[in-house]
Amino acid sequence: MTTSFDFTGKHIMITGAAGGIGISLCKAFLGWGGTVYAFDRDEATLDSLKAALGAHPHLVCAAADLTDLAATKQAVDRLGSQHGAVDILINNAGAAAATALANLTPENWEHDLAINLTAPYHCVEAVKMAMLANKRGVIVNIGTVNSLLALGHPAYSAAKAGLVSYTRSLAIEYGPHGIRANILCPGTVKTQAWKARVAKKPQVFDDLKKWYPLRDFAEPADIANAAGFLASDAARAITGVVLPVDAGLTAGNPVMAAELTLESF
Repeated sequence: MTTSFDFTGKHIMITGAAGGIGISLCKAFLGWGGTVYAFDRDEATLDSLKAALGAHPHLVCAAADLTDLAATKQAVDRLGSQHGAVDILINNAGAAAATALANLTPENWEHDLAINLTAPYHCVEAVKMAMLANKRGVIVNIGTVNSLLALGHPAYSAAKAGLVSYTRSLAIEYGPHGIRANILCPGTVKTQAWKARVAKKPQVFDDLKKWYPLRDFAEPADIANAAGFLASDAARAITGVVLPVDAGLTAGNPVMAAELTLESF
């Protein structure tokens, strides 16, 4: 179910646009009347986004290596001059390599920090001057519950924890200039990123449900709806917030609570 917001006349930059959550973000903001600047790593990846969404007059695709500051700025400046400055930045691109410290390499560490922390910084650097000049702007970073709890993928988790801190810095330093910054922290979301794990263990989702108070998981559309709210004027007084969208996972541990109290939840 998609909530309704009005982003008519707004330019929304969405990174990691061709991923499971990215496609939902693009679809939602296009549906809400916005012009979407869809960023992903290459044209072939963006072709999959176009295939999923179909032709849309307000969808503008851009291939760029967001770990390269110069390339990121160049792509953003080009779109700004052609279509209009970015009003809303959604830093959604992310990736995780090593699942545990035991198989973490220096290359994995650098890879995960570059994509999950340095790239969002580059994107902010690319859009901030226009936002400061316009005295308005919204930044929504997509984090993870892994930044709040130790749930594996240590380099990815460390990078996303850094993104939480960076978001708060953005909120307090740029707030006086009319710029808001918040971070969403999804729990398990059923996307293609789970394909390998499902292949290895087909019942993985059923096994995980016991850890979630709602006994369910967020869908990509749930993340898009939360991002839409934080980007909208309805959230005009909200900045610096870390918002889990996790079906209750970070509220507590229902399995342990049941064993402690000898009660059934």
